[in-house]
Amino acid sequence: MTVTIRDIAKKAGVSPSTVSRVINGKSVISNETRNKIFAVMEELDFHPNSLARNLANGSSRALALVINAEDKKSFSNQYFTHSVFGIEQIAQTNGYNLIITHNQSKGMTPIEQLIYEKKADGIILPPSLITISLLKKLLNQKFPFVVLGEPPFMRNEINWVDINNAQGSESAVNHLLEKGYRSIVFVGENQQQIFTKNRITGFRDALEKQGIEPRQDFIIESDGTQEAAYQIAAAFLQKTDPPDAFLCSDNTIAFGILKAVKSLGRAIPQEIGIVTFDNYPLAQYTEPSLTSIDVDTYLLGEHAAFVLLKTIENETNIQHILVGTKLFQRESTDRKL
Repeated sequence: MTVTIRDIAKKAGVSPSTVSRVINGKSVISNETRNKIFAVMEELDFHPNSLARNLANGSSRALALVINAEDKKSFSNQYFTHSVFGIEQIAQTNGYNLIITHNQSKGMTPIEQLIYEKKADGIILPPSLITISLLKKLLNQKFPFVVLGEPPFMRNEINWVDINNAQGSESAVNHLLEKGYRSIVFVGENQQQIFTKNRITGFRDALEKQGIEPRQDFIIESDGTQEAAYQIAAAFLQKTDPPDAFLCSDNTIAFGILKAVKSLGRAIPQEIGIVTFDNYPLAQYTEPSLTSIDVDTYLLGEHAAFVLLKTIENETNIQHILVGTKLFQRESTDRKL
């Protein structure tokens, strides 16, 4: 039997008009009432489909990018902006609009609205929002989606695109070894993040392939600030067995390490080499300029949108795409052997 607004109203103990106003968002309703109505809708498996009623062909001609509002750092930088440009370019070229929305924890989330109300034909979302429950909803509804980054689980069953972070670390380590550096410290952020894990894997693999045993105490987690990076580098450089190179997960960390090396009077690149992930925005303007691993997040966005469109059109199997990185050598490793 089809569930109606009246059924929702009766079970929630409110009027049908209140349910209608909550669904359409046309008036101020208390959070308690809204959450009660959404809970009943979930229990009775009721999903309004207002957009589909207005579109005879059942297509919104829109793609949605959902961001994690709690992960401000990941979505307030140039790399994310470049990804958005890439997504939008592919969407517009193919006659789609791009909707950008953020997730929320209470009531019917934007993701659920996009799925059940058909406000978009497909969605792109970050790994930080992936849960088993959400994946089940997406897969059960056969709703097209792509994860912008390697997912934490079910990686073989769903579409995702990411930067080849392991390859980036390997190329950085190989470059440093070619320049004669032998004692390399990796400084990154949250080691629970998959991209950081992959960078550490590439770091370890590159050393082991050259017969160098990776040191666990040379793999350091930082909070991502210049100040923390400065303190990390200063502590290492004052040891009796200091390193001769640093691989940094971003420009901010690299800048803090650069300041520490210079403040302690160590010569760059003769004594200490520095390589950073991310070529933009500081790497080429520091003194000395920083050798960097460039990550093409614009291309990442293009790939994500392209895979999503192919999924919407049922023209592709499950896709896993890794975007390669490129090393730009600059003064921070230009050591003469």
